[in-house]
Amino acid sequence: MPPIENREIRLASRPKGAPTAANFTLARTKLKSLPDRQVLVRNLFMSVDPYTRGRMNDGKSYVPPFKIGKALEGGAIGKVIESRAKEFKPGDIVTSKFGWREYFMAPAKELQLINRAVQPLSVYLGALGMTGMTAWAGLQVGEVKAGDVVYISGAAGAVGNVAGQLAKLRGCRVIGSAGSPEKVKFLRKKCGFDVAFDYHAGPVSEQLKAAAPDGIDVYFDNVGGESLVAALDALRLHGRIIACGGISGYNAKKPEPGPANLFNITTKRLTMKGLIVGDWLDQRAEFEKEVGRYFRGDKLKNHETVVVGIDQAVDAFLGLFEGQNVGKMVVKLA
Repeated sequence: MPPIENREIRLASRPKGAPTAANFTLARTKLKSLPDRQVLVRNLFMSVDPYTRGRMNDGKSYVPPFKIGKALEGGAIGKVIESRAKEFKPGDIVTSKFGWREYFMAPAKELQLINRAVQPLSVYLGALGMTGMTAWAGLQVGEVKAGDVVYISGAAGAVGNVAGQLAKLRGCRVIGSAGSPEKVKFLRKKCGFDVAFDYHAGPVSEQLKAAAPDGIDVYFDNVGGESLVAALDALRLHGRIIACGGISGYNAKKPEPGPANLFNITTKRLTMKGLIVGDWLDQRAEFEKEVGRYFRGDKLKNHETVVVGIDQAVDAFLGLFEGQNVGKMVVKLA
């Protein structure tokens, strides 16, 4: 096979504050002969995710930082073009962590076969992928049960919309906040939220109190900041906080002060637990069984925003911090 022309997105520099296009570069490479026991994959879809911002920093975290001058990583769905590993054959559809590039070679152990009959294939980056599993695991962490009143911030995003749908399927009353009237309508009409509000329309604490005058049992935190402060006031005795993300502070040049009402954790005997989906991979089969059943039964919808072309991947990523996505942000590569 002749060398394959490949394009990939590399980290050019580490951002200070909000990332810009200047922190990335689009590089061209050539992939030569396939090594023994490896697989050549053409990516069809790649994921862009807020957590990528943390890996752009040169600091210790739960995942290693990206290296300057090297291709970024992220979830991807691809088609096997050539295989020198017995586990895969040409035409197989696989998931991997080798996003941000059009082609790649990798050992078979780095790939997972998926069912190509499930459509769209990009659902394996959304409701049936890591973001869907994050939502599912969060409900486990928060011990969410029928009758709970659940508030979700960043609810129109990849994790938030699935968490809300799954909470409804558990018999909860679900409240969501998002950043525009269109997203509020999306949450109510498309995702089945009982109440949704635009956090730009007024103080979050006032809007949350109006939505849940008797308080909430669970807060699924994707945002931090003002939403966390509001939730700490709204939570009932023995309420639970699922600490999934804090996108409001990802681009801060220095850490923001903690909530002034944090002592509510003590007075209300609240529980706050952090969530990293990687800790739940041993339960992936259970997740796929339950959430896959909901998806196949049309009880859970996969919502996504799709942009086309690797040359649009950086803009898609930057758009996450400007609220440009509804549901999962996906880049179509082929």
